[in-house]
Amino acid sequence: MKNIILFASGGGSNAQRIMDYFGQRQGYQVSALFTNNPNAGAIAIAGKHNVPSIIFTKEELTNGSVLAKVKSYSPDIIVLAGFLWKFPADIIREYPQKVINIHPALLPAYGGKGMYGLNVHRAVHENQEKESGITIHYVDDNYDEGNVIFQKAIAIEECLSPEEVALKVLTLEHEHFPKVIEELLK
Repeated sequence: MKNIILFASGGGSNAQRIMDYFGQRQGYQVSALFTNNPNAGAIAIAGKHNVPSIIFTKEELTNGSVLAKVKSYSPDIIVLAGFLWKFPADIIREYPQKVINIHPALLPAYGGKGMYGLNVHRAVHENQEKESGITIHYVDDNYDEGNVIFQKAIAIEECLSPEEVALKVLTLEHEHFPKVIEELLK
């Protein structure tokens, strides 16, 4: 059984998609959802899938207690699905090339600290880009600088707002993120 651990901070649409996808595949399971936000929508989603949620503080993330809890699940991959805090180096070191993230733009453009969610789509829209997309990458010690695993672009010229860009990019996230995770686990 391949164990997937998710880290999420928000509504959890990618967590939902990943749990739905792997819930229909033998040999894979989402073992746990870790979140820094006690009000994250991802917690309710995990509950519907009988996936335990572990809520933690910034101190617990940096003092090694989250790493200890992660180890208890023996993850084959750790997936950041809308996790907004900088990921700790101790977990990255413990699981080299096993921590991945999805970014809602074509890195290296529109990456870095503070570039998440609508902030990214607003910047893309304001710069009148003709396309945007997703980047799935390994997590390293710097925001959005890990080696790229997968990218997919989508035309956004007709989008009239950052919210429209966000919807088009989210469609790509939901289509490709679970498939890329599965490929990495094979």
